[in-house]
Amino acid sequence: MAEEKSFYMTEEGKKNLESELHELKTEKRKEVVERIKTARDFGDLSENSEYDAAKDEQAFVESRIQQIENMIRNAVIIENTSDNPDVVTLGKSVTFQELPEGDEEKYTIVGSAEADPFEGKISNESPMAQSLLGKEIGDKVTVQTPAGDLKVKIISVS
Repeated sequence: MAEEKSFYMTEEGKKNLESELHELKTEKRKEVVERIKTARDFGDLSENSEYDAAKDEQAFVESRIQQIENMIRNAVIIENTSDNPDVVTLGKSVTFQELPEGDEEKYTIVGSAEADPFEGKISNESPMAQSLLGKEIGDKVTVQTPAGDLKVKIISVS
């Protein structure tokens, strides 16, 4: 059997997954089963779009439950253990400025399980995070992106 992937996450990220899992198992599953029962009552299943949609949703819910259970089972909690507070590590927030005259941007580097760029959380597996990890305040870093190289300067780490 292949070795299972570890999912790096903060304690908060793990709690969020546990709460999503609870909701899926206790509420969403029941809702979908009710929708299937109701759709079945409409008669002929071969042309019953409500039934097909409910079965598709059931498959999605069950798949998501398995995915979350796997992520929780293989969770590795991120702890800020770096002795140097100026070094970019997993779980820290980093503020950088795009060079030469760009705006400052701030992101928290988290595991892929809880990455959400719209919330300012980027995956440790992303090109940006890979380029920043292990660097210090004041370092100038080149990030390889699909749109070309991006040069940034690390302003602060917290």
